[in-house]
Amino acid sequence: MLRTLVISLVDVYSMLIFVYVLMSWLPTDRGVLADVNNVLAKVCDPYLNLFKRLIPPIGGMVDITPIIALLVLQLGAQLLVRFL
Repeated sequence: MLRTLVISLVDVYSMLIFVYVLMSWLPTDRGVLADVNNVLAKVCDPYLNLFKRLIPPIGGMVDITPIIALLVLQLGAQLLVRFL
């Protein structure tokens, strides 16, 4: 039961990060997309900023921190589930 909850929460958070990264490619100046982007930023940025401090963008433009953050999140969840 607890394992299922942990896996579900990690999957939902991973999906939020994925959607947030995809939305960074869209113009979100105003409207509903801007509101969704602001909410996702408040939820995802604290976690992603942990990795942005450690990993600089490649070539000054390509940010791989979401990929690393998702991998760490998934691996951490798998380790946690093994000990439950």
